[in-house]
Amino acid sequence: MMPMAAFTPSDRARAPWGRALVTGGAGFLGSHLCTRLLDSDVEVDCLDNLSTGRAEKVAHLAGRPGFRFLERDISEPGCARVLTGPYDLVLHLAGPACPAAWPERPVDLLDAGSLGTRAALGVAARDGARFLLASSPPYPAGHDTDPVGPHSAWAEAVRFAEALVAAHAGAHGSNAGIVRLFTGYGPGMRTDDGGTPAAFIEQALAGQPVTVPGDGSLTHPLCYVDDMVDGVLLVAAGRSVRPVDLGGDEEPTALEIARRVIDLTGSASPLAFVEAPADRPVPPRPVTGFAREIFGWLPGVTWQEGLERTVTALRDRPEPVPTTMARERA
Repeated sequence: MMPMAAFTPSDRARAPWGRALVTGGAGFLGSHLCTRLLDSDVEVDCLDNLSTGRAEKVAHLAGRPGFRFLERDISEPGCARVLTGPYDLVLHLAGPACPAAWPERPVDLLDAGSLGTRAALGVAARDGARFLLASSPPYPAGHDTDPVGPHSAWAEAVRFAEALVAAHAGAHGSNAGIVRLFTGYGPGMRTDDGGTPAAFIEQALAGQPVTVPGDGSLTHPLCYVDDMVDGVLLVAAGRSVRPVDLGGDEEPTALEIARRVIDLTGSASPLAFVEAPADRPVPPRPVTGFAREIFGWLPGVTWQEGLERTVTALRDRPEPVPTTMARERA
């Protein structure tokens, strides 16, 4: 296991991998992971079908030695053949991060969790690489366990993907693990998915009312993206099979986050309290003791500081980068 400092640019030579595959690499977290790995002198194949990812998120990496962008769907037959590797690390992020993602595409959801995860595991097994699944927090007990419920495809895809990774590790001795990611945010995140704090920032920057569900007392374990990247790479450098929770150790309320966003943006947006769904489950909370004790992971960015960095980046965001970088579709 490598110390956290091994993944900073000042200590990049100690990264324990030579080449990595990042599926879903043009997404929010995936693009940050690609950048960090390249900064640590790790060659990176970034795979993304751009269904939710955006090529401009990794356009700044085009032309850097060791970086290759592949516009492919890991779930499609034959995709693994173009992933020539060999890889020392496979980070599998291809899939929906929250129940609100892809509601109109349940088959794609299930394919990502099943076929996509199986294909990525196969590439890792072929090369003897460490495999790490980026998963989502499970629903609280009693919520959305109906296989035909409103978020059933997402929930079943998450459960199956984790079960498949655990089965590979148990039956084949694969060096495979799981990280469960709780409420990551930061520069480059999408602001159109209705999540917290993304929706608040989008509304405040547009001068619209900042809509707070219920009385605003629901808390959110915010984890700044740099801290989340640290945690993912620390777990990747180990051999843990047990799922590892990564999330913030501070839990501001929605009202606190909304007020902070309005202050940081300098917006005249008013607060608007809206009715919360009557059956809304309380989101699960990360249990980060394992990440702390075994991997030495500890979030270092407070939620106030993280929001300031995020708002600054989104407010000063330049025009979209033209997506003319070289990509491979074969």
